[in-house]
Order: sequence, then C-alpha cells, then structure tokens
Amino acid sequence: MTELEERQQAWPTLDGLARDLSLEVLIRGPLPRRELAARFGVSAATLTRTVAPLLDSGVLIELEEPLAGGPGRPARLVDVPASTHRFVGVKLTGECLHGVLTDLRADIVASRTDDLDDLEPEQVAAAIGRLVADLDAGRDATAVGVSFGGVSHDGRTVSRAPFLEWHDVPLARLVEEATGLPVILENDLVALAGAEHWFGEGRTVPSFAVLTVGIGVGYGLVVHDRVVTHRDVGIGLVGHYPLDPQGPRCPNGHHGCAEAMLTTTGISSQVSVAHRRPVDYDEALALAREGDAVALEVVTAAGRALGRLIAAVANLAMPDRIFLSGEGIELARVAWGAVREGLQRDRDPAASPVDVVVQAYDSDQWARGAAAVAIQHHVLGSVTAES
Repeated sequence: MTELEERQQAWPTLDGLARDLSLEVLIRGPLPRRELAARFGVSAATLTRTVAPLLDSGVLIELEEPLAGGPGRPARLVDVPASTHRFVGVKLTGECLHGVLTDLRADIVASRTDDLDDLEPEQVAAAIGRLVADLDAGRDATAVGVSFGGVSHDGRTVSRAPFLEWHDVPLARLVEEATGLPVILENDLVALAGAEHWFGEGRTVPSFAVLTVGIGVGYGLVVHDRVVTHRDVGIGLVGHYPLDPQGPRCPNGHHGCAEAMLTTTGISSQVSVAHRRPVDYDEALALAREGDAVALEVVTAAGRALGRLIAAVANLAMPDRIFLSGEGIELARVAWGAVREGLQRDRDPAASPVDVVVQAYDSDQWARGAAAVAIQHHVLGSVTAES
C-alpha cells in the first residue's frame, strides 16, 4: 500500500451505531456517555460495547477531566482526538491562494496567503504544493481540500471555472503529484456551507442558507441536515435571479438581476459612471455613508435588492437561518434599513421572522471550508453510508 493510500484509510471503516456515535461526537463536541446513550436510545451496556473498540482504535478518546454534577460516579466525556489530525484547506481565486491548516474539527492552526502570477494549471498546482509544504511543516497532514468558484462534478476535475478560464482540468491529480496527499475539490459555496453545517453556527439548526455577495453572488443550502448539491452548483444561477425590473443590465443583458444589483463590480461601476471617474467598491460604500446622493441611491437600491433576495430564499427554501457573507457583505451593514425594507416587501406579514446573521468576510473561513470538505470526505469515506 502506498503512503497516499495509507493516509486515505486513516480512519477505520465504520457502520451502524459506531458510525453514528463517532460523527455525533465529531460534530457536536465532547459528550458524556449517558447523553450519547439517551440521544441514540440505547442502554449503557450497548453504548459501552460500541465505544470500547472505538477507544481502542483511537477514533474516540475519553477526556481525563470528569463532568461535574449528578449523583454517583462522575461521567467522563467522549471526544475525538482532534489535535492528532491535520488537514489543509485552500481557497483558489484568480489572484491568489488562501490556505489554512486545521485539526479534525476544522479549527485553524495556521494560515497563509500566496499571490498567483500564473494561472496555468500546472503552475497553480505547484503553487498549492508550496503553500501546503509551508503550512504542513510537520509533513503529517491527512488530506487537502481545494475550493474554487466553479464546478467539479467528481471532486477530481475542475469542469468549469470562469474566473480561472479553466475547463476540464485534472487539478486533484496535479495537486496530489505536488503534495503526495489525497486531494478533494469542491465549489467554494458548497464548501463554506459544509463547514458551517458541521463546525459552525449551522450546527444548531436543521436547515439554513448561505448568501454571499462579492465579485459574484453565491447561494448554498442545507436541508434536513444535508448540504444540497447538484450538477449545476457552481454555475452561479442565483446571479440571474431578477430583483429590480428597472435596474441596470448585467453582462448577459438581464435587467436588475442579482449580479447587476449586488456584485462589488456592479455597484462600483454604477457610481463610477455617475461620478465620471473610477470609484472602487469600498469608496462607493464610504460615499454612501457620507450622504453622497449618487452613491447613496445606488447602495440603497442594492440593499433593497439584497433584502428581496433574502425574502426569495426564505419564501422558497424556508430555512431556519440565513447567513450573509462574502467580500462585499459590508453592503448589508451600510444599507441595513433598505435590506429590511426589501425583505418585508416580499414577505407575508403572517410569516415567521427571518433569522438573518451577517458574518464579517474572512478569507480564512473560505479556506476553512475547503479543509472541512477534506475532513468530511475523509471521515464519510471511511463509513458505509453518508450521515
């Protein structure tokens, strides 16, 4: 067996209650045995028989500190040995690589950003190899996840990546050759939603959506504790969603679609045309804050459009929570009043309040999403059925 194959099989194959227990502890955190038994409706004896081989194999550990409270013997917490595993996540853009090194729970240990001077696939793979080597100084990483704005149907090949101008690029194989580690590819929005699902605030709700605003408009969805995937994920379909029939045109000729109304380029270009000089996105928001009439009108219209997009997601998918993120999400803070107006306009007064969480943009979190995909692929690949 090669070293690559050994890393891919680091977790033993699990099924049934052993699988469910291990995933529950990984995702939910350290839990006492009695709580695990109650969650799965099994006796203490059955739990002990199930946990014992998992402790012997190192899949689970018992924490030395007992859980205080209750009569009788103090309970001990069952946990996963998160610190003994390392994963690298890489967010690939058209300009740079954002990389993080994480443990088994996707907690970030180290991070790094490297510029990309050449977008030829072989050169990008080599750059990822150098990034991984810098982050994984101990050479003990288990796997690498790479996320990007585009489509991969099999987790191995970049089927389509408009920002990179790539089609059918075998990136996973190229990066494996550069790193000697197993590699999994995923769309960046799916990766971000997956990290939120297992290791973020999304753990507390059975369904949620992620809307991102930046150079593009992205949408991810988790329903019934599963990330929704489809072969069209990564095409950017939400960018074509109509929001304002009187709005500006996008490059595809749509009036007032999400791409035209909400992207950083769309907003900055509108303000630039009106001011007859280049105005970048940050300046456009700053001008709106200062009361500049043109910038304020553009940003208010964008905020209202964002509210309508939130309402559309709430009405159609009915998630318990909607996370807003992306490099352009400061729009939501600057134009929150307009966002609320657009949301209320398209929401039935009898409907439940929409739980909206605005998250500050952090490139490390996007790279962490890629690491989470590697973790999920590694763990779920070692069980007999998806959980």
